[in-house]
Amino acid sequence: MKKKNIKIKKIGILGGTFDPPHIGHLYISKIAIKKLKLNKVIWVITKQNPLKHKPYLSIDIRIKLSKEIIKNEKKISIKYIDKLTKSSDTYNMLTYFKNKNKNSKLFFLIGSDNLINFHKWRNWLKIPKIAKLIVFARNKYLVKATKSTAAKKLKKNELIYINSKKMNISSSLIRKF
Repeated sequence: MKKKNIKIKKIGILGGTFDPPHIGHLYISKIAIKKLKLNKVIWVITKQNPLKHKPYLSIDIRIKLSKEIIKNEKKISIKYIDKLTKSSDTYNMLTYFKNKNKNSKLFFLIGSDNLINFHKWRNWLKIPKIAKLIVFARNKYLVKATKSTAAKKLKKNELIYINSKKMNISSSLIRKF
């Protein structure tokens, strides 16, 4: 019996509260699609980040705003799976997507600011076993990120740094206005 030639899909996952979603999220998604030759990027919106304060906007509004931002993007979609995984935990979320996409390679997109505290995330050492970490440089954070506990403990093949034009935008900066 001949073995079927199974095409491996490359899926980027951008998880977060998206409180609010903004063009920076769209920008890094498009860069990841282009540089990593991803088939798609999924924005996984979570109700609450366990390491942050309660979101300013409701989950419904954040989903609606995210859908509006990506409405013209064929390779970007929105998912809310907290109820399915009974968690807003990254490890559970990535495990869910890995189980749903058996013949896929997952890439987890984060900003360099997130790599600084990545070692505080639940099951953080297991996350790169499910999805390769793709770290985007953010203003003032890259040097600190490269010296972080996670950067030192993770294997070189478990993370990729992407240096692209930096956008000085963040959800917390938008909320200040």
